[in-house]
Amino acid sequence: MDLFDHAREQQIEKEAPLAARMRPRTLDEFIGQEHIIGPGRLLRRAIQADQLSSVIFYGPPGTGKTTLARIIANTTHAHFIALNAVLSGVKDIREAIEVARDKRGMFGQKTILFIDEVHRFNKAQQDALLPHVENGTVILIGATTENPYFEVNKALVSRSRIFQLRSLTEDDLRAVARQTLADKERGYGQLKVNLTGEALDHLVNVANGDARAVLNALELAVETTPPDAYGIINLTMEVAEESIQRRAVLYDKDGDAHFDTISAFIKSLRGSDVDAALYWLAKMVYAGEDPRFIFRRMIIFAGEDVGMADPNALRVTMAAAQAYDYVGLPEGRFHLAEACLYLATAPKSNSTFAFFDALATVEQEREADVPDHLRDANRDAEGLGHGQGYLYPHAYRDHWVAQQYLPEALQGRVFYQPGDQGYEAEIRQQVSRRREEQLAAMLEAEEALAGQVETGGKGPAAQNRWLQRTLSNVGQQLGRIRDRVFALAKVERHDLVLDLNAGTGLLTWEAVRRAPVGGVWALAANPQTAAALEQQARNLENLEQPVILTGTVTELPQLIAASVGQAVSLSSSGQADSLSYDILIGRNVFTQLADKPAAAQVIAHLLKPGGRLALAEIIPRHTPRLHQLVDLSGLPAELADRVQTAEETIYANPTDPMLNWDTPDLQAIFEAAGLTQIEIAVEVLTSELAIGAEQLERWFALSAGSGRRPTFAQHLLGAVPETSTVREVVWLNQAELAELRRLFERQLLGQVVPWTSTVAYLLARKA
Repeated sequence: MDLFDHAREQQIEKEAPLAARMRPRTLDEFIGQEHIIGPGRLLRRAIQADQLSSVIFYGPPGTGKTTLARIIANTTHAHFIALNAVLSGVKDIREAIEVARDKRGMFGQKTILFIDEVHRFNKAQQDALLPHVENGTVILIGATTENPYFEVNKALVSRSRIFQLRSLTEDDLRAVARQTLADKERGYGQLKVNLTGEALDHLVNVANGDARAVLNALELAVETTPPDAYGIINLTMEVAEESIQRRAVLYDKDGDAHFDTISAFIKSLRGSDVDAALYWLAKMVYAGEDPRFIFRRMIIFAGEDVGMADPNALRVTMAAAQAYDYVGLPEGRFHLAEACLYLATAPKSNSTFAFFDALATVEQEREADVPDHLRDANRDAEGLGHGQGYLYPHAYRDHWVAQQYLPEALQGRVFYQPGDQGYEAEIRQQVSRRREEQLAAMLEAEEALAGQVETGGKGPAAQNRWLQRTLSNVGQQLGRIRDRVFALAKVERHDLVLDLNAGTGLLTWEAVRRAPVGGVWALAANPQTAAALEQQARNLENLEQPVILTGTVTELPQLIAASVGQAVSLSSSGQADSLSYDILIGRNVFTQLADKPAAAQVIAHLLKPGGRLALAEIIPRHTPRLHQLVDLSGLPAELADRVQTAEETIYANPTDPMLNWDTPDLQAIFEAAGLTQIEIAVEVLTSELAIGAEQLERWFALSAGSGRRPTFAQHLLGAVPETSTVREVVWLNQAELAELRRLFERQLLGQVVPWTSTVAYLLARKA
């Protein structure tokens, strides 16, 4: 670059619009998007460590997509090339690739290729870029306002990490405006600008989450308002209203906002939320959407989502659509609103999907012949007997008679399930009763066939399937617990999540899937568990791997500070104390904790304001008593009573941290820790427990082994110090214990018994 080029660039930068001049240059200057660049977040760590892989920034205009790319350009050691997809073609891509190859070959330097408006590249241009992203010649940073999953080559998307930027909050926009008024170098800090609170509120409100809109309006207001006698530029409400008069609604009839808004409208109708449905309808009309398109979607909705619950919905919607065609705009908006209100308030049923079940049967199953009694009798009734045996419904009471209309192979098949809303609720009983009568008629015919009815038999294959179902029951329960925890936590893809008891990783790996661009931390109880998790994590890319800590819940602040401190030493920025989490999750975190209140205080400290805690805790004191699995009547009555009393004593021990708590205790502990909106739900899960010799040995062993809880037998013998001092209990002796064991072996060995677990699901928030 020569002297003239440098001077020209300085002049362009000086005369650039305010929004361009105020573009942040570092992460510290960047305002908003805390969900992806806040402390401890994956993207921030990647930028600070200069370990960025290919990414695509997706979000509305004015949220910082290009700015983030410029910040990366300022902080990376890689060579940075910027292209705009509107102005560039395949030739520019090839030139950029050649430069990247030269930099890699001569200096061993990576190249970051930033493409603004990447969705504007056609398929050929994106295909030209793909192999060079795939082989690492360039690291791609794409920016787009359109959904990359629809507008960008799928191969490019699969090789990139998607970061979704959100519209800035009103507080963010106020910070942008104040930053501009204070900046003496690039903003208006050298001027005396008096921006009233009312005027700032108007600019922020109408800008609708777009920082560029605020800055453009502020620039117009400052540059066109003369100073008063004291040199002060007064930006009043009147000036603000002239500078930004109409809210800019993000809505492209062919783009992502179009599909997202109509989706929100339909889902609001489906959810019977009248106010939300009217809002999304108004937004589409305000943005200039074709009302005929909206009517088409409402006509579909009337059949798909209201259906038989209110057959009048289709008539009303069709009448409104015809009325709109007759009167047009603006009066036609009344008919849009009427159809919207009717559909939102109508009872709902999606039972018309029964057709697609029938269609799937036609597609997948062997073609079935029309039964003889249903065939056309006009042509060959005499020769082939078609139509014979048909019962004419009008000849019977209520114009209905029980007979089969389905092909023989499908007799008894049910496709339509009437709902319990509106009109369908009225016909539901009638449909069910008639089906029952038809089924009875069909069974009478089958009984006459005797030998053709297939009977099930017991064999190795059937036994194996039964055994597989039994053994997989526990896995199904764990999956149920996991799904319910995440239903409570509502993890979003940008959330920072901490698993308080990683264990096997049941919750950790689900969190990694659900928060791919936020970040996941996991606490392992011991080095062995941590090593197992780290080994599993090696299957993921470096940036996808969770941060694994080893220790106890009460040690978390020190563990996190040490981990963040290491990251800071690498990147020379950030503060260890600033890290807090959006979501804390855990399973059986409190089961054996001795000091539960202290752990709850730590958990509350780690949550950011507005953050959520979701736990699933099995309550051991509700565990089934072993004496309930057998019939004790085979023992002397006095001995049977002592067995029951001795076992109940186990669960009444106030010093046992596993057994001395229940759901009210959890509630009180977290209330004392300062969490709010605490909700606890209890569920009883039943699994199948196979009783083998090993299981009986674990119960009746006279020694539990080092570090393990006392066995059932040790408790019954009074060998546990905490319970042996209970005076009213007469403990068993060795002979009595042996007699009880024989009873268990006779009744349980080789059997499968139901085993219940009581799970408390806790959801709490930090104010």
